[in-house]
Amino acid sequence: MALEKILVVDDEPGVRKTLAAILGDEGYAVTTAGSGEEGLTNASASRFDALLLDVWLPGIDGIETLRRLKEQGIDAEVIMISGHGTIDTAVKATKLGAYDFVEKPLSLERTLLVLRNALRQRRLVARNRVLLAQLTRDTEIVGRSAFAERTRSAAKAAAATDTPVLVCGEPGTGRETVARAIHAAGRRSEEAFVHVPCGALDERLAESLLFGAEGEAGRLALAAGGSVFLADVDRLPPGAQARLAAWLAGRPDVRVLGSAGPDASGLVSPLKEHVDVLRIPTLPLRERREDIAPLAERFLRDLTREYGRKPKTLDTEAGAALVRHDWPGNVRALRNVMERLVLLSPADTVSLADLPSEVGGGAHEAEDLYALFDSLAAGRAAFERYFVARALREAGGDRAEAARRLGVTLHDLDARMGPR
Repeated sequence: MALEKILVVDDEPGVRKTLAAILGDEGYAVTTAGSGEEGLTNASASRFDALLLDVWLPGIDGIETLRRLKEQGIDAEVIMISGHGTIDTAVKATKLGAYDFVEKPLSLERTLLVLRNALRQRRLVARNRVLLAQLTRDTEIVGRSAFAERTRSAAKAAAATDTPVLVCGEPGTGRETVARAIHAAGRRSEEAFVHVPCGALDERLAESLLFGAEGEAGRLALAAGGSVFLADVDRLPPGAQARLAAWLAGRPDVRVLGSAGPDASGLVSPLKEHVDVLRIPTLPLRERREDIAPLAERFLRDLTREYGRKPKTLDTEAGAALVRHDWPGNVRALRNVMERLVLLSPADTVSLADLPSEVGGGAHEAEDLYALFDSLAAGRAAFERYFVARALREAGGDRAEAARRLGVTLHDLDARMGPR
């Protein structure tokens, strides 16, 4: 993970030197400035995660500096420091957007605690912004084919009711996206959308995950008032299907959405009667090739933003190769290839040579990864973000489930996601 950058703005050289040394030892990248004007210049020229800003400065004071920082849209947590703090000054700074206020003589322990809390809040806000954008993207059915248009129309019609919907098709064809689109356009859109990975459950896990165990609520209880998405419900063990059918017979206040294979052959009565009421099919990419290019372009745009990379475009040959490929893994496989390009292709325009060999390109697994990152830490952080993002997607956005799959704690999962 890249070092978090701190700007210290104080007119006392001793304070600047001490804070720079302490914060440097704590693993931060520190820049210092002796006036508000210099601080504004530095903050405009480079991105900082946090500022330690003295109130009493020569020229423009800290309050005016803070005001100008906010007016310029500089995105950093600001901690005000002063030897002459008053309640009025603290209130004014807080109203202008300061995170907190610490007094001189500085307690280094308190200063570090406030800084860590400010940076933690910044990471959480950034992460929530990314997750919100992800949720918004995941409700959009992308494509220009006639089939994509029919799917959008069917999802819109289904959203106007509470009828159970089963989205049927091959894995990776966007079945969950259709379900999320229905939820987002329906009357329960402000309530929870709870993902249940039925295809990964045996009888014991299905019982605990669906209905809860050892004092923990199950996914069905968490979905109360909202929607439950039963992913690959046709692969749920027969005993679990019977128990789920009995629960649904009680008419709980939950919108039931599910996905299954093209013919849903594993779905048996009486569960079939509760979940297979309205069907919406999805098609594999090889049967709607006109949707491949818009999907690839959308993934490139979203992923470059997500990973903080410069925008990328596909050249004509690369785009044609993507359209020719049969995509046995469908939309999910296409997204994975775009994610690899965002991380591993240094060029702004993706050429045929950048595509993986299995898609008809010239890139092989033995990439020269050394040239892509300026340090081992940067490369490791990029890989960890990629790995965690994949686990989160496969867990339907459920952080606890993703952490379980990766064998890490929730705290470790959050740390490896890093600021976006």
